[in-house]
Amino acid sequence: MTSEALKGESKITSYWKILSPDGTLSNIGDFDFTKYPKLEILAKYESAKKRAVDEPPPHVALMKKMGIADYEPASDSGNMRFFPNGRLIKSLIERYVTDRVKEYGGYEVETPIMYDSHHPSMVSYFNRFPARQYNIDSEGKKLFLRFAACFGQFLMANEYQMSYKNLPYRLYELTRYSFRREQSGELVGLRRLRAFTMPDCHAFCKDIEQSIKEIKVRFDLSRNVLKELGIVDSDYEMAIRFTEDFYNENKPSIEELVKKHGRPVLVEMWKEKFFYFVLKWEFNFVDSMGKASALSTDQIDVENGNRYGIEFVDEHNVRKHPIILHNSPSGAIERIVYVLLEKAAQDIKEGRKPQFPLWLAPTQVRVIPLKEEFSSICDTLVDKLSSFNIRVDIDDRNESIGKRIRDAEKDWIRYTLVIGEKEANSENLSIRDRQTGNVRELTFDNFINEINEQTKEKPFTGLNLPKYLSHRPQLMV
Repeated sequence: MTSEALKGESKITSYWKILSPDGTLSNIGDFDFTKYPKLEILAKYESAKKRAVDEPPPHVALMKKMGIADYEPASDSGNMRFFPNGRLIKSLIERYVTDRVKEYGGYEVETPIMYDSHHPSMVSYFNRFPARQYNIDSEGKKLFLRFAACFGQFLMANEYQMSYKNLPYRLYELTRYSFRREQSGELVGLRRLRAFTMPDCHAFCKDIEQSIKEIKVRFDLSRNVLKELGIVDSDYEMAIRFTEDFYNENKPSIEELVKKHGRPVLVEMWKEKFFYFVLKWEFNFVDSMGKASALSTDQIDVENGNRYGIEFVDEHNVRKHPIILHNSPSGAIERIVYVLLEKAAQDIKEGRKPQFPLWLAPTQVRVIPLKEEFSSICDTLVDKLSSFNIRVDIDDRNESIGKRIRDAEKDWIRYTLVIGEKEANSENLSIRDRQTGNVRELTFDNFINEINEQTKEKPFTGLNLPKYLSHRPQLMV
């Protein structure tokens, strides 16, 4: 059903350019990439459209070593299993992104993961646009697994009676999961999957003017979300894609987005519209192997309002189809974990200590009793720290103090507290700070404040493993 559309996609003619913050549009061959090596990698990667991987990227070994995720051999390729540490990290990211979208004004919904391929709007979509989907036969129906939340949200929006006064109206779903049958040679670790968790927010706008205003708000939202997840501006490059007509009609707005980014961006320009959108921007992480992966993205969709029969009544009581924006402020949640692990691998390579942002660390504080006689004091301390929403565990194993401290290092645990005679009789805490390598003395209250400062306005969940290390099974990786 999709083969003709896929063939059509392969024939699209793209013109690749570089757009600078001052509005200069250059051919790639004429642009000086000396100051922008990652942008040059992105430009070559996107224009070549080569997605296959030759060797595993560094994050694959780390995701296993840290007990985060692994391949599931009993499933289809590109479907991962997440261990307790990975599920904790993933769930916190999911909650954070969802909270931010709801603060922005998204209304959370839930829609089915499978749809009837013969539904009129689906037939129209698949005949027009390429998609690599999983197909299911069920009771005479030809179903497919969704590859985005679009279908469910559009069919839901079709049920609304909307006025221009309601717009922009924003529907949001965190899809666990979206499914896309990527080619097997492209699948690797957490970077490219066939089943992924995608925060998907659609804004229904009355016209292009309102949609451009809205896309600027969502652009800032996306940048801020990535920053708070530990991914800063210098970690990614921007690409923007548009039709030539849309660019000529909306140059100032497009240039404003590039100015917000603050440095040149890759442009893909189409002579004529092939997709349902006239503009799409995205932030791309470029890893150490020269592969680019899209994170945040937004699109201006000018077709699906009509395709799905979504209507609103304008100021003159005339029924119209809305312009639809498709935004994921973070991109796939699994891909965020991939980026954090790739950044950690780069830190290791360059001699820095890898670290998750403290609010995402599976264990934030580890307490180590010097001897068994200090166990009850450690239990009391752990309970007290836990009451302040801190994930803290106890290494009560019958191992040397040196090994237990080294293991805390290997687990990327930011704060380690060794409790011996001196510490048991002190009013202050003796804190081994992995980030600085120093041992500091802090009052209990000051220690709590230091942690709270790094985790404020972030979601929290308790440990997702037994409190005592002696109670934990060993993960064989």
